[in-house]
This record gives sequence, C-alpha cells and structure tokens, in this order.
Amino acid sequence: MNDGSTDFHQRLLVVLLRLAGSVIVLAFLAMIMPTSWMAITHRGLGLGAFPETPIVDYLSRSICGLYGFHGVLLFVISSDPVRYRSIVRYVALMDLLAGLFVTIIDLHAGMPLLWTLMEGPSTAAFGVVILYLLKRAGSDDPASIRSAH
Repeated sequence: MNDGSTDFHQRLLVVLLRLAGSVIVLAFLAMIMPTSWMAITHRGLGLGAFPETPIVDYLSRSICGLYGFHGVLLFVISSDPVRYRSIVRYVALMDLLAGLFVTIIDLHAGMPLLWTLMEGPSTAAFGVVILYLLKRAGSDDPASIRSAH
C-alpha cells in the first residue's frame, strides 16, 4: 500500500529524471557545433588555444554524443521508473561513480575550478539523490508500487 510520501517521492523521481534528461540531451547540440565555436569556448574558459587535431575533434564530439544518449536514457526510464527500477538504480550508481571519477580527471587535467565543481560533484550528487528517491519510492517489488505518472 502506498502512502502520500511514496507517491511524492515517485513523482519527484520522475521530475528529476526528466529535468536532468532535458539538460543533458542538449549535449547533442555541442556534438554538431562548429569547431570555431569550440575554440571560442575553450579560450573563454581560460584554456588557451583549442588544439584543432583529429583526436581532439573526435573525443570532443564523441563525449557530447554519449552525454546526449545519457539524456535520452533518462527520459526513457522516467516514463516508468517502477518498471525500469533496476536500470534507474544502475544509472544512479554509474552517475555517482562517474561524478567521482570525472572530478579526479578534471583536477588532474587542470580544468577550471568552476567547471570541476559543476561537472563531477553535481553528477555524483544526482546519483545519490536518485538512489535516495528510488528507495523512498517504495519496495523493490514492482507489484507493490503504483506508477508515478
């Protein structure tokens, strides 16, 4: 039996997954942006001249594509987080771990502090919040949880 708290946590889980998906899917735009815009952004971050080499172009666009696909996945699992509970848990755990690793990578690479703080810790925190909401959304038995939408 669901109580009001369970319903609230289910709805909040859906909203946060969709909100994050909405932001992250925008990475597809960066995947196709002109290299000159990447260079402007690179300089604007204080990182100097953008290295216009095939590997940098490939890696920049590939990671944007992966972020975009992650955003789409968040939309898919938000459609029924109860049904996709194991995938929601997996994504949340991977976001938690990825956030920790990306923070280390950003620090090692000498990324600007604001960039580092916005990227890694926010990704890890998102994973923690999703895990919390998933736990509060009800038991692990999908039959005992109503859909949040």
